[in-house]
Amino acid sequence: MNTVHFLSQTPEWETPQYLFDQLNIVYHFTLDPCATVQNAKCAHFFTKEHNGLLQMWDGVAFMNPPYGREIGKWVRKAYEASLEGVTVVCLLPARTVTRWFHDYCLKGKITFLRGRLKFGTARNSAPFPSMLVEFTGRQS
Repeated sequence: MNTVHFLSQTPEWETPQYLFDQLNIVYHFTLDPCATVQNAKCAHFFTKEHNGLLQMWDGVAFMNPPYGREIGKWVRKAYEASLEGVTVVCLLPARTVTRWFHDYCLKGKITFLRGRLKFGTARNSAPFPSMLVEFTGRQS
């Protein structure tokens, strides 16, 4: 296994502002459930201390979760929030062999992003491809 694709100094990969701005024109996001005070993309957001996994989500959420071992819990939460009427757009690593991809992402609308993103103030592109997964509220 090539572990370079899973290594990082932090599980947090700050969303490229241009990408968020393009998506926000379409979706008009109201919630960022996986933020820090410094990188929150919406006025309403949850930090690690708030633990977005334990909060009720509402409106239209943009989710760029921590990319560590907990990512499956975040993807499940996004999918479950959509069943309660929330629209959630997720920025995720394109890891199509994972359990969370098969259990949840395949139930949403997947858009694979071309190339590799530069997250936050990183000098280099991410060592993995990315995708967007949209869970539209009130799915079947």
